[in-house]
This record gives sequence, C-alpha cells and structure tokens, in this order.
Amino acid sequence: MIINGMNYYSNTLPTMSGIVDPVFKQIPKGSTCFLIWRIEKLQVVPLPKDQYGNFYNGDAYIVYSATEPGQAGGLNLKVKEARALEQHIHFWLGNDVSQDEAGVAAYKSVELDDFLGGAPIQHRETEGFESQRFRSYFPNGIRLLQGGVASGFNHVSKVFTPRLYAIKGKRRPVVRQLPKVSWSEMNSGDVFILQLKEAVFIWEGQNANSNEKLQAAKVAQQLKAEEGGNATIVFVEDGKEDELTDVEKKVFYAKLPEKERKTMKNVTEFSDDQQDAKVTTIIKLYRCSDDDGTLRVTEVKNGPLLQSDLNSGDSYIVDNGDQGVWAWIGKKASPKERIEAMRNAQGFIRKKNYPSTTPVTRVIDGGEPEEFRSLFAKWKVLNETPTTYTRQNSVGAGRGIAKVAHTVFDPTLLHTQPQVAAKSRMIDDGTGSKEVFKIHNFELVEVPRDRQGTFFEHDCYVVRYTSTGPTEHILVYFWLGAKATNEDRGAAALQAVKLDDDVDGRAVQVRVVQGKEPPHFVAMFEGLLTIYLGDADDSGYEPVKPYLLQIRGNSPQEARATQVQLRAASLNSNDTFLLIGRESTFLWCGKGSTGDERELAKKIATKDRVEITTVSEGQEKSDFWDALGGKEEYASDKRLATDDFRDAPPRLFQISNATGNLRAEEIVNFDQPDLVEDDVMLLDVGHTVFLWYGNESNKEEQKGSIQLAQNYLRTDPAGRDLDTSILVVKQGFEPPTFTGFFGVWDRSIWSNNKSFSELKAELQAIQPILSATAIENAQMNGVDYKSSTKYSLEVLVEKDVDKLPGDVNPAHKELHLNEEDFHSIFKQDYKTFSGLPQWKKQQLKKSAGLF
Repeated sequence: MIINGMNYYSNTLPTMSGIVDPVFKQIPKGSTCFLIWRIEKLQVVPLPKDQYGNFYNGDAYIVYSATEPGQAGGLNLKVKEARALEQHIHFWLGNDVSQDEAGVAAYKSVELDDFLGGAPIQHRETEGFESQRFRSYFPNGIRLLQGGVASGFNHVSKVFTPRLYAIKGKRRPVVRQLPKVSWSEMNSGDVFILQLKEAVFIWEGQNANSNEKLQAAKVAQQLKAEEGGNATIVFVEDGKEDELTDVEKKVFYAKLPEKERKTMKNVTEFSDDQQDAKVTTIIKLYRCSDDDGTLRVTEVKNGPLLQSDLNSGDSYIVDNGDQGVWAWIGKKASPKERIEAMRNAQGFIRKKNYPSTTPVTRVIDGGEPEEFRSLFAKWKVLNETPTTYTRQNSVGAGRGIAKVAHTVFDPTLLHTQPQVAAKSRMIDDGTGSKEVFKIHNFELVEVPRDRQGTFFEHDCYVVRYTSTGPTEHILVYFWLGAKATNEDRGAAALQAVKLDDDVDGRAVQVRVVQGKEPPHFVAMFEGLLTIYLGDADDSGYEPVKPYLLQIRGNSPQEARATQVQLRAASLNSNDTFLLIGRESTFLWCGKGSTGDERELAKKIATKDRVEITTVSEGQEKSDFWDALGGKEEYASDKRLATDDFRDAPPRLFQISNATGNLRAEEIVNFDQPDLVEDDVMLLDVGHTVFLWYGNESNKEEQKGSIQLAQNYLRTDPAGRDLDTSILVVKQGFEPPTFTGFFGVWDRSIWSNNKSFSELKAELQAIQPILSATAIENAQMNGVDYKSSTKYSLEVLVEKDVDKLPGDVNPAHKELHLNEEDFHSIFKQDYKTFSGLPQWKKQQLKKSAGLF
C-alpha cells in the first residue's frame, strides 16, 4: 500500500473462487434475519440462540443482520420476506483471540459478503469498543466473558465458578467478566456484580450513576434465573459492607476479603464514556487505486465532504480519526478493490498509527448507512421521495419519518400524525395565541398587536405562543437580530427562561437566528414577517421612507420580507421586491419570481393601505429607476435548486461535559425508551437541533446545554450552519414536532418505569434469607485442590491471618498442602478426606493446627 507516495505493504486476501461455506447457505435469501457464528478450530459454527449476546475474549464471531431499510435489527427480529434489505456483516474479535482465528473471521466475512452479492456493509468490531449499531442488536446488553473455544472455558459447566462482573452503560449494558474475583479489579465509579452459587451481590460504587445501578439490578435477576432462580440478590453499598447481616458479610468477604479492600483502584480503569464519540472537526477523503497492481492511497481533500466528491469508478477511504475509518467502494471499482477493502482500511489505520480498536467499516456505492451519510454536508438518497416542510401529507413511513407528497396543507394532520409535524416542523398552523416582546434595557416591552411580525436586525425579541388543537403546547421563541449586541442576546435568552418559568417549565424554548426562522415561527405572522435594517428605537416600528424590501417564500410557512439597501444593485431576477416610497409604492417582479411571492408582497404592502404600481422586469420606467437612485447591474442568474436546510436522517445523542470536554454518545436505531430521565439528550434532524431535558438530568448540564449544542454544530465533520435552530424540550411536554421522530409515542412510559430505588426495594422484599450453609459453600465455591498453590505445613499453621500468603483461604488451609504432606498429616488422600462429614474434617484440621 502506498499512502501519499509512501509505500506500505499489506497482505492481500485471495480472490473469491465462488465456493461458499455450507453454513452460509442456511441464510434465508430475500428475508430479514439475525444470525451469529463462532470460529471454532478455524471453522464457522452456528452459535446456539441461547448464547446470543455472550462473547468470549478468546474467540472470534461473525454477526449477520438483514432488515428492511431503516428497521432495527437484532435478537427480536422476525424472519420474513422483504422487497429490499439493508444488510450488515460484523466480525467481532476478542482481545485474546489467536491470529489464525481472527484471520478466518475476516476472510469468511468477505466470503459471506461475496455470497450475498457484495451488497452488505462490513464492520470490524473489537472487544470493549463495539459500535453503537452492534450494541443496538442486544436490548438487554452484551456480556464479555473470559475464555474461549481453544481454552475450553466457554461451555456450561456442572462446577459453579464464582465470577465478578463490571456493568457499563445506561441503556444497553455491557457486562464484562473480570479476569479474577478481586478488589483490585474494582473502583468506586462503577457497579460490580459478584456471582456466587447461593448469592448474587450487587456492589454499588459511591460515584456510580443510578441508571447503571438499575441495569446491574436487571442483570443480577438474569444471572439468578440462569442458575436456577434460588440465589439471593444482595445489595452492597460502597463503604457500608459492615451493614450486611453476619451471614451476608461472611459470604461476601469469603471471596472479597476485607483486608484486601485497600487494593481497590482509585479511578475507573476506563470511563463510562469510553465508547462515546469524541466530536472532531478533522475528516479527510482519500482515493484508492490499484492500476499497476499496487494499492495507492492519495489524499483528495479535507472536510466538509460532499456526495459529489465520490466517483463511482473509484474507491475511497473516509478518515474520521479515532471515530472510525470507512472504505467506500464505487459501483465500477475493480473486484480486487472490493474484496480487499477491509484489509486495506486496516493497513491504513496501522500506517496512521491509530489505535487498533479504531472502528473499520466498508460500504458500497448506493448502500450507504445513515452513519456514513451523516459525515457529508449534503447527501441525496437515490429514489427517495422528495421531502419539504410545506404542504405535506403522510403517505408512508420509515424510522418514524413520513414520506410526503405535495397537497394542500392540512393542519389537522399535525395533531393526528406527529410524523408529519416532525417533518414539517409545525406543531399547528400558527393561528394560536401569541405575545410578542422586544428587549429594551434588558427587560421585556410588549409589541403592539398591529406591529407584531415587525423585526429589526439590531434588536432581539421574545415570543410566547400557545397552540391550537386538542393538546396545549407552549413555545417561547427568542429571536436574535443579526446585528444585536451580546448583551441583548443574553437578555433575550434569560427572559425566555423567565417566561418558561411562568408556565411551570412547560414551554419549549426555541433559539432563532435572523434569516434562519423555522416555518412555524414564520407562520405565526400569516405571511407578514418583515425584517428591517437598524433598530426600533431609531425607526419606531417602520423605517423612514423610501426603503426596499425583498420578498421570498411560496407559502405562509416560508414567506418573509427583508429590507435591503435602497439601490438597483440589490435587485435579483429570482425574487419579488417592494419599493415603498413617500408618495408611491412599486411592486417589482423578477422574471424568476413566483405568483405566490407576488401575492404575499401585495399582502405586506396593503397593510399600510397604499396604492401599488406593479412593474415587471424589463419593463421598468424612469420613475422606478429614479426612486432607486439610478439604474445599475444586478443579479440575474437563474436560481439554483438548493435546499433551504440540511435534510438528513434524525440522529439521537446523549451529551455530556462531565470530563470537561464535549462528548456525544450516539444511540443507533433509537426509540422513546432511549430518552433516559437523568440525561440531557440531543436530537439532530438536520434543519433543527432539539435539546431534551430529562426530569432528573444534571442542572449544570442543562445550563450549559445551548453552548454544548453550538459546539456540536461547530465540530460536526459535515460542516454545519452555526445558526441552525436549537429547541429546548422538557420531559413530559414534548411537542409533536419532536415526538414524531420516535414512532409511536407513549406519554405514560416514564410513570410506568421503575427507578433503581423502587426496583431495589422490591427485590429486597422478596429475596430468601441466606442460610449459614452459604458461608461454607462460598468459601469452597470455585476452589480446587489440584489448582491451589502449595505451601509447607510451617507456613500454613500461622494463626495470624494477615501473615498468611494472599491466596490462602484461612478456612481451607488443607487445600494448600502437597499430596505427600496431606497424606502424612491426615493418613488419607484429599478425595477421601473431602467425602468425610463436616464435623470430622474440622476435628482432623484442628488436631493438625490447620483450623
């Protein structure tokens, strides 16, 4: 491989021969399904369904997901025929997997891809750094376990072995089995589960969050059920171990001795945000070619990237740093480039010295997933129904977002079909009640009703709106003029919060920047939204005549008039202009203007009851040019068909600045349950960014959330408009413009969910009491005579427990005698001794000084 002229050797995969592994032939063609295979002795073996979600660190797996486009995959996916499929192949590598097995997993993934016609998206997954899409397949989380096929420690055993797990994640937990049961594996920032035969202990770190505690309680219930349902679930608070009952304490300390607590880590081994996305602005595009038989990788450009940068005759690497490397394969790329794409992308990572855990994904031309498309400033999906935020009617849906057809705007749909409201950004038709205020000396001054809809670029305004319809929604907009002072901008934001507080926090707060007004804001003023130069204190509520207004928009949800410089050079053939003079008013219609714009211009002009003279471009008379100060050249190019906003698939993030840096964890295939009550969430729908505040969310994060959202926009590799509208939504008061992105919305979902404290109390009330026999069993659980370290009798007769070797169990010192000493002391071998009654064993150990 040669990157920017530097040679880098990478082995190549053999060309596909058309031979396919027999297990892949079992895939139901043309149907949705979810399947997992494990590599066993270099062979692909189907994984039993009851083991889905368990991954051993010594193994390699292949995961195949086939869904209808936009549908969530995973364990709950039903097999059914589909007209179109979105296919994903993941090969997962444990940290201790052999190179041979890792190579087989990679090669077999390519073989599976070839068998499926090259359509699937390929992903390379590494233990502990699984992609959000991979984790989304397992609603109850994944378990990362010790062992593997080669070691023999991955099958159900009749001999129970104690295990210690760390629990990570608020939604779909990652349950990681730790290498050993020891305090040295633990820390106060997390939740741990100690699983014994008779008891499952949930140890709550002092700094662990409540949602991870809740997930741990659910995992403990699963572990208990898997072992027959007889174990007792015991909750242990960090630092309050002595509050356990005597039996619970002895059982717990049998595996985690109190004297070893000091070995516990002071900080988390890896933070809860380990898999969160570090937002980065660095993104680069490289072209790949193998014209002379050697792969060459040449840098094309830095971001922002455009869809047009990709040529179907080539292959590319999209480098998003530690967030992931993507290999894009054009439809006309060579078979060799397609087959070797994943290997080449991994070679690219090594050459760039990126971490080996960096995600690697291969996508094909025309089959790009949402995660890839979101890296581009503009992306048009072929054969996708065009969408707009005006005049729409639901005719279909995918991921909760309606496809639209142009019809007469029907506001009743906004109440009955939230998907339409979400896509249109309209909670109603804008005819509800409103109060409009201007910021003056940091306070609110009400704008007279006959001047509502009049704004000045040097000023800031606050609008409180109450919706029509069966459900009342309150919106508080704060509008920021392009040339307003920072003081007025801050005052507007503060006053918006106060108006929200007046209605007990039920309002949705919306930050609006001049020129980026959302359609509902425009619709409130029924086509009369007018933005003037200067400020209202200088001009009253209208500038001094004459002045020139530019009219744009084809409906009341789009129309606005903006004052421009009074000169002919301000004209544009694509628009309509109003020239309002002291004695006369001209309506100038550019050749590219629409009838709707002309009618809206007349509506604005007639509010002052003045006579209008209509002037068509090219037929102007001298009085018109004189009123403009003389004839000049102006823009007359044909208007390009451009979007007014970035139309992109919705993406949900849990945002946090807990570490001092912006971190955003994306939730793939999101749904309403992903809105966790103690989080601040960010929903990015392209033209708008929503901030959702859970009722239990951090108040400090709420205060800084607007800045966090602006940082998110600023650092988006796709290159975003920093004036994108930002809406603040509170739990329980979500408008349909928000809920429509979540499919079916259940307003009672949070009241039906149990909190950690509620689930804890419920479990404690029904748990059986640990019996005294559990102490002996706990001391013996997982202990084996042959594997125990051997010491001399002189070492083992030590009475001071602190002076014994650390791996010696004081209650079972006999396990550490070698066979010769054991037979010399007890006159029998260990197997015979272990079959004696408990009282007899203790009597013999006392006589030998070992009890």
